[in-house]
Amino acid sequence: MTTVSAKHSTPASGPDLGAIKARQQASWASGDYAVIGTTLSIVGESLCESVDLRAGQAVLDVACGNGAASLAAARRFCKVTGLDYVPSLLARAEERARAERLDIAFVEGDAEALPFLDRQFDAVISTFGVMFTPDHTRAAAELARVVRPGGRIGLASWTPDGFVGQLFALIGRTSPPPAGLQPPPLWGTIPHCERLFDGAAASTRSMHREFSFRYLSAAHFIDVFRRFYGPMHKLYAALPEEKAATFTAELTDLIGRFNRSGDETVVIPSKYLELVLTRS
Repeated sequence: MTTVSAKHSTPASGPDLGAIKARQQASWASGDYAVIGTTLSIVGESLCESVDLRAGQAVLDVACGNGAASLAAARRFCKVTGLDYVPSLLARAEERARAERLDIAFVEGDAEALPFLDRQFDAVISTFGVMFTPDHTRAAAELARVVRPGGRIGLASWTPDGFVGQLFALIGRTSPPPAGLQPPPLWGTIPHCERLFDGAAASTRSMHREFSFRYLSAAHFIDVFRRFYGPMHKLYAALPEEKAATFTAELTDLIGRFNRSGDETVVIPSKYLELVLTRS
């Protein structure tokens, strides 16, 4: 069994994926994503159940953030490794693991060049993490590479038509991404994932689920995300005052269209794709 090199090439006519990744890393390191990530813990729990993890299995959580899914797997007595390329998020994940007395190995690394052996893990999971890699094809190939035959890959990815997918569409209209870059919510579509894992999956199960964001008001949601959610934190910092006000108004309208609370608070259901693949 072998590891792969961290180097990868980009076509001369395509986007500079290395530069994009460096900017993404700086974005996720800004703010404090752990404040947001902690609220998503139920998604990691649900994914671990769908993957049907068994005690003693070796599990890798890719782009683990502050460790919500890593902790969920460790609570099932799995041998868990969490990987992310943002050291501050790994530090938060380690704090949470210590608080629960869970033994988890956290590793700084790149989802597109996993520092692990072929077929090393019984299962690989990722909740709203690997979907943000610039090179979708390479990231999918890495997930498949490190899972043993018969092992499972479990992914939770925001869909394009759900609230978060529409939020990223709004961010993209406000600050357009580099030409040729595939949008992250493509991971929330079944055809795209089928193409990414073509030949690597013996079977595939999928289900659309919803996670509901619950905040005091639209203004409260925007304030929390503006301060703590890296991509939005960076966006607001880069926008002049007039454009920031326009973005806030458009985001408030988007929240209003999805809000189902019926009172002064906001309850915002956001659709995501839960995908479980069995490695061929």
